[in-house]
Amino acid sequence: MSAAFSPWQQRIHDQAMASLGAGRLGHALLLCGPAGLGKRAVADRLAAYVLSGGEPAAEARNRPLIAAGTHPDLHVVSFVANREGTRLRTEIVIEQIRELGRQLSLTPQYGVAQVAIIDPADALNTAACNALLKTLEEPAPGRYLWLVSARPARLPATIRSRCQQLEFRLPPRGEALAWLRQQGHEDAVAADALDAARGHPGLADEWLRGAGLALRREVAADLGAVQAGRADPLEAALRWSGDEQAGERLRHAAEHVLDQVRDQAGDAGLTDPDRLHKLAAWFDAANRARELLRSTVRADLVMADLLLAWRDAMRPQAGKGDNR
Repeated sequence: MSAAFSPWQQRIHDQAMASLGAGRLGHALLLCGPAGLGKRAVADRLAAYVLSGGEPAAEARNRPLIAAGTHPDLHVVSFVANREGTRLRTEIVIEQIRELGRQLSLTPQYGVAQVAIIDPADALNTAACNALLKTLEEPAPGRYLWLVSARPARLPATIRSRCQQLEFRLPPRGEALAWLRQQGHEDAVAADALDAARGHPGLADEWLRGAGLALRREVAADLGAVQAGRADPLEAALRWSGDEQAGERLRHAAEHVLDQVRDQAGDAGLTDPDRLHKLAAWFDAANRARELLRSTVRADLVMADLLLAWRDAMRPQAGKGDNR
């Protein structure tokens, strides 16, 4: 997303600033909503304001430090390397939260405040969540703890209930299209991309700047070919798992299935409950496969299982509709 705030980011930012000015902004915030709407950028801008003590000149100086992650009173907790240093962990662990608690117990180096940002907060494992509760239950003056999450339902209710929520929502279509035009996209292609992204302007912008729409069409073609028996599921699985776009392919696959469900449900008198059930089950399987890709499971095996299940579930059944 561009450096300037989008209208939906500005609304959330202004809401938080008004709460700060009125002394109603709690020490714990949960910035939540769909991925790609700019939650972290708003958190960073608020951090610059808080760490500057509300002085415009100091806020401007703080922004580059925060963007680079070098401000001494800003603590960002995210994925770190595993013990072997071979890859990033797929969860935030208790040691990170304990270290965060130690840092927040110290005096701010600039003497104003300390801000901690946990992103993505839904990656906290159970032990880390339990450790975080202690920090949430014992707030200290001048200490702010902000959680950024696209999947807040994964956080325990005990954590959510202790946070003031700033919820990002998909904007109205007209506002989203106007913003996409400001990013340099023509009306027709912007509208097509926004429809494909189900009203998500950040995702539509990302696809228009890259090859997202082309990849979406390729995934739909592969699923159609596997379903019709024109393509080998194992060959398609190798292609789907053979690059860094594996997760994005699965996202497009799940969205393709949603389109089929919507189209069938919209055809009066043509609804097939058995087919709808299979589509829904495969949609869930595709989303679970996306999660598995973040683990150590081999991507080609994940894709092979998924596409074989697609072929078997979607192939025409012999004798279906035969009333004899």
